[in-house]
Amino acid sequence: MILLDLFIGFLKVGCFAFGGAYGAIPLIRDVVLSYGWLSDEMLTYMIAVSESTPGPIMVNLATYVGSSQAGLTGSLIATLAVVLPSFIIVLLVTALLETALNNPYIQALLRGLKPCMIGIVLATGISMILKNGIVLQDNHMFIRPLLMTIGLGAVYFGSRRFRKRGISPILLICISAVAGILIYG
Repeated sequence: MILLDLFIGFLKVGCFAFGGAYGAIPLIRDVVLSYGWLSDEMLTYMIAVSESTPGPIMVNLATYVGSSQAGLTGSLIATLAVVLPSFIIVLLVTALLETALNNPYIQALLRGLKPCMIGIVLATGISMILKNGIVLQDNHMFIRPLLMTIGLGAVYFGSRRFRKRGISPILLICISAVAGILIYG
C-alpha cells in the first residue's frame, strides 16, 4: 500500500508542480505532510539538503522520502512518479512544438503562467523566512537564522552592485555553509 501511496502522492507533485522546484515546495509539503511521511521540521531540513545536493530538488526529495518509507523500491517508485509527467509532457511538446508555439491560446497560457510562478516562488520564500527566521526554543527567542538570512541577502544583492551578474549561486551556497558552521558549529 505504501508503494501505491508513494506513486500517487509524487505523481500529483509531478503533474501539478509548475514553475520548477521552488514552485513545487508547497505542493511537496502538502503531499508529504498529508501522508505523514515526514514531520514539518524534517521536511524543511530535507529541502535544504535537496537544494544543496546535485540534481533537481523535487527528484532529490522524492528519492529521499521514498527511501525513508519503503527502501530502494520506494525511492525508485517515488522518483519515477515525480518525473513521469514531465517526461510525457516533453515528449508531447517535442512532437507538437511548432504548431503549439504559434497557437495564440498557448502563448496566452504561457504568459499567464509567468506571474503565477513568480508569486508562488515569492510566497514560498517568504513563508520559509518567516517560519524559520525566528526560532522559539525553551521560551527563548533566537534570531540567528533571521540575521543569517538578512546577511546572505545583503551579500547577494550587494554583489549585484559590484558585478554585473552578481554572485554565483554555488559561491552563495558555500558562503551559507561556512556561515552556518561558524554560527551553529
